[in-house]
Amino acid sequence: MPAEQLKLLFTEEEIRGQVAKLAQEINRDYQGQYPLLLGILKGSFVFMADLIRLLEVPVEIDFVTLASYGSARVTSGKIRVVKGLRSAVKGRDVLVIEDIVDTGLTVGYFMDYLRRKKPSSLKLCALFDKPSRREVPVDIDYRGFILPDKFAVGYGLDFNERFRHLPELYVIED
Repeated sequence: MPAEQLKLLFTEEEIRGQVAKLAQEINRDYQGQYPLLLGILKGSFVFMADLIRLLEVPVEIDFVTLASYGSARVTSGKIRVVKGLRSAVKGRDVLVIEDIVDTGLTVGYFMDYLRRKKPSSLKLCALFDKPSRREVPVDIDYRGFILPDKFAVGYGLDFNERFRHLPELYVIED
């Protein structure tokens, strides 16, 4: 896919500013606590790495890998757990870190799974939100940017494992 088919949506500086704002909110809300941050791989790793470096509260981190896209630009609607949770969540303050909430199917599935494990609290932090595509309701406690209904890449988001490395966020123009 040639670079001219990518249209810049958010610059590296805009993203950095929004990550800092989210970190301030999390620092305020989790002051005096030791939350467990759960990143949903692969997309969240860039955001989560930048976010935790700005946190002033001590955190434990873990990752899960859930898949619903494969090599397509639309979700299959079927959630697969590729790598499961290793940390205990019962009685913990849990903050799920997600790159993007699109249809809500993947993160909704994961949040329901976590609720059954009885955490003390459960919140969701998503850098990007695409509410126009929502199929299931999802409460986002810490939200960065609202995206248009276009396929986005960069800053951890990929298309068929490409473009994750880009420090900005782009939409793919058809």
